[in-house]
Amino acid sequence: MRALGYQPHFTFAIYDAPEIAAKTAWEAMLRAVGDEGPLLVAFKRIRWFAGPPLVLWAEPEFDETLLRWHASISAAIDPAFCRLHYRPENWRPHCTLGTQIADAERDDAIAFAQSFNGSISVLFDVVDCVSFPPVRVLAEQGLPVRTP
Repeated sequence: MRALGYQPHFTFAIYDAPEIAAKTAWEAMLRAVGDEGPLLVAFKRIRWFAGPPLVLWAEPEFDETLLRWHASISAAIDPAFCRLHYRPENWRPHCTLGTQIADAERDDAIAFAQSFNGSISVLFDVVDCVSFPPVRVLAEQGLPVRTP
């Protein structure tokens, strides 16, 4: 992610269809999150998508909010316009940690994922809409902080 200049993140949808404007995707994201505050997500496993290229990702513990946000976006924009892996029947919540893992680093990356034995909790406090490649943030909004 460092090479991309972009932080680890959840991706809810990727649209290659020119008829889905960034404004449309951004409005769907804003409706999905509504006025919810930052989201605390716990991770206990690091996994990978075999690719190519290999992609490392953190597997979140079950979180209803992630599923609700994804469902809301999918209801707002026809999933047929979305890449196959991000459609409702295929989407798997994942926090991308590294993309484009070099073939020479593949075994080390998988060994790292397999050896991870911990728990990490991360507070996600921003939603955004990006285009890529290269990664370019088109819109961004902080999630409102809640006071007890």
